[in-house]
Amino acid sequence: MKKTRVHILLLVVVLASLTMAFREDLFLVSKNLDIFASLYKEININYVEETNPADLMRNGIDAMLGGLDPYTEYIPESEIEDYKLKYVSTQYGGIGIGTLNIEGKLYVNEISENNPAYKQDIRPGDQITRINNVEVQGKDRNQVSQLMRGPKGSAVSLVIIREGTVLNKTLTREEIKQPNVSYSGMLDGQIGYIRLDKFLENSGQEVKDALESINKEKPKGLILDLRNNGGGILQEAVKIVNLFVSKDVLVVTQKGRNPEKTVAYKTTNEPISPNLPLIVLVNNGSASASEIVAGALQDLDRAIVVGQRSFGKGLVQQTFNLPYNSLVKVTVAKYYTPSGRCIQALDYAHKDQNGIAEKFADSVMKAFDTKAGRTVYNGNGVYPDVFVAPVKYSPITISLVSKNLFFDYANSYKKANKTAPNVKTFQISDADYSQFVTSLASKDYSYTSKTEQLINDLRTEAEKENKSVAVKTDLDELKNKLLAAKKTDLITHKAEIKRVLETQIISRYYFEKGKIEQAFQYDREMAQAKTLFGNQAQLLAILKGDGSYKTIGSPVKTSSTEN
Repeated sequence: MKKTRVHILLLVVVLASLTMAFREDLFLVSKNLDIFASLYKEININYVEETNPADLMRNGIDAMLGGLDPYTEYIPESEIEDYKLKYVSTQYGGIGIGTLNIEGKLYVNEISENNPAYKQDIRPGDQITRINNVEVQGKDRNQVSQLMRGPKGSAVSLVIIREGTVLNKTLTREEIKQPNVSYSGMLDGQIGYIRLDKFLENSGQEVKDALESINKEKPKGLILDLRNNGGGILQEAVKIVNLFVSKDVLVVTQKGRNPEKTVAYKTTNEPISPNLPLIVLVNNGSASASEIVAGALQDLDRAIVVGQRSFGKGLVQQTFNLPYNSLVKVTVAKYYTPSGRCIQALDYAHKDQNGIAEKFADSVMKAFDTKAGRTVYNGNGVYPDVFVAPVKYSPITISLVSKNLFFDYANSYKKANKTAPNVKTFQISDADYSQFVTSLASKDYSYTSKTEQLINDLRTEAEKENKSVAVKTDLDELKNKLLAAKKTDLITHKAEIKRVLETQIISRYYFEKGKIEQAFQYDREMAQAKTLFGNQAQLLAILKGDGSYKTIGSPVKTSSTEN
């Protein structure tokens, strides 16, 4: 009886404390809202210069949210459609083209097959000067997109310049679909392949449809490619895991400060491929829902993860309605994979003096166990079971890409070569590459390498310390050697530059699908996956955690191999 009274008393005390804390929080919120509203009013009424109330408020909102994390954001009514396309829907009314801006001019860069622009013979390389009689020069990408998009069935007129000839085109907008699954099919050796680019509406169903089609071919294994997939809807990730995992299995748990935001997500259906050998490809661009899928399948020992460490976004967002048709997207929870680990890499609760969130230190990383007893770690993303060194492009290649210097040559190649090449084996010849190099003669593809920047910094520091005369000769000699080396960059880095150029060229013939298929021949992670599928003993050893496969992503073990 005494114990019961004690328990009741403790409960009353706890509830009273919570009530007082809640009331105090409400008072502080009310107090600060009053202060903010009064400040806002006085500034708008009394400031010496004319103010823009909307801009003042937006700056205040952005500053407030900027102190949290980059995923908590305000969406005004004017940006709702872009928000939906980025985070929710895969469909919009448009004509199906991609554009880029070169030296202030707007050019068509890509065409989506079988969409209005394709049907009306719009081509990569066409310069767009007017959209619906509106001059496009000086308009940013968002403004151009708004001009292009509109209701299905509505008309859009374009004035374009093609090889010096002015053409007028009138197109009828259609519903443009950007599928979550950009490619699926069979690879050599009876291996199925599904490339999932995002986790927006219907992504679970799209993966299911692709998997059912592949299963008809009786594959020996499946590659699920989540590289550069920034995530999306958490529930879609659960559906995808459920395709490979039995019913009523925990996939992910989200935990928030608000108890209502703590939810455990389990599989709800029987899987359609419970025993198909599975490899998941990830890289540093795989985030959020991608990490839920990769992390859950790894924790459940259901798939082998291949590639590089994923991005490390273990945060869950929820959208709330605000007045005047605006929204706010708020981080409401962290998510945890079946083993109990959270893979969040950046600590937004603790920032440095510049306001930048730092990575969680290796010293605070904790070990967790997969279903089979393998050791995995929290923090800093999902580490792959099999690490593959990433492709790192040289400064010259990055400069050529950033300055759009592949664009003109890809267009001229298509004009000179009417016959479509074999997409899966296409490579440009040495003669083609020489022509490309020649085409750069009048172009600016200069760049400042890290070494050059270090030399410049050293020269600046030497001048501050009055030692510039003493080191000038050595620094000049080193800089001249670097300049001589840069002159041969187009030869030194020929192989990687050719690969990027080939991707641009093949898209002129086979669109997005062609770019994907042509790149298979150079794909390191895919090659590693095929090798693993050819070695069943190694597949089993990894999943069982034999030998060196017992521990995945140890902070000590991986610190020398991770960037």
